[in-house]
Amino acid sequence: MTELAVGTAFENSIEVIGGQKFPDIIANKFYGIEVKTTTQNHWKTTGNSVLESTRVEDVERIFMLFGKLGKPIEFKCRAYEECLSEVVVTHSPRYLIDMNLEKGKTIFDKINTPYDTLRQKQNPIKPITDYYKSKLKPGQDLWWIQDTEQASNLVINIWNNLNQREKQEIKNRAMVYFPEVFSNRGDKFARLAIWLVTKESVVCPNIRDLFTAGGKDDYLIKNKTYKNIPRIYIKLFENIDSVLEVLINTSSIELTEYWNEKTSEKKKIMDWIELVSMNSKTVSGAKHLNLKQMLNELIL
Repeated sequence: MTELAVGTAFENSIEVIGGQKFPDIIANKFYGIEVKTTTQNHWKTTGNSVLESTRVEDVERIFMLFGKLGKPIEFKCRAYEECLSEVVVTHSPRYLIDMNLEKGKTIFDKINTPYDTLRQKQNPIKPITDYYKSKLKPGQDLWWIQDTEQASNLVINIWNNLNQREKQEIKNRAMVYFPEVFSNRGDKFARLAIWLVTKESVVCPNIRDLFTAGGKDDYLIKNKTYKNIPRIYIKLFENIDSVLEVLINTSSIELTEYWNEKTSEKKKIMDWIELVSMNSKTVSGAKHLNLKQMLNELIL
């Protein structure tokens, strides 16, 4: 590049950038070249971080120079954004490079956001998160890509290693975020199990027992005794103040995402009561209960 630049506007402007900077080479402090190589017989590799926190200042136009160093040795060069097909994960969300990618098949085409628009967003991961979430099947979640303001533990813990306070705090949030646990659906603990691992870094082999162990019992609410209450509702009633605190402290935007139901700050408590009540009507041992009335009596 230095040799070819002689006699052009790029003469004496080619610079190799050291360290963990992006891109690897710059020209005229405006153009950039990112260099990737492989010894395998393919044109794919993992690219740079979506966040581009190490991007060289003032570089606006980047090209990808890809060297396939197996036999036969070949090189390809394309505009950087034209060969980014997906977002994958190593230690952070990164682009997947495909030098043979068809036009119109980039990740930017999929999220309907140009590369230069995305990279300059305050949170460039969110549009990508929204896209992949829209493609999820029931019971799936994005374990590897979360909002940048949130962080999960690096250490995976087993449920029994938690103390009683930690266990109860998680169960309180679970009863708010996943009202389907109060139903008789066969997969009622599926989303909760995924959330435990992805958001709380906790593995629980016996997740059903957290809510159902102990059978049925009677429960007194305002001088009225309710007979044969399933254990999961008793656990809810016994911790209703803490559950209510979770509801109050969780934004309606976050609750809307968990519930897949639109809610608001003014309505979120009543909406949650409605969801719990609706799910309880599918449980044979709870059909005779008026959960909405019971929760209103406990909360109001």
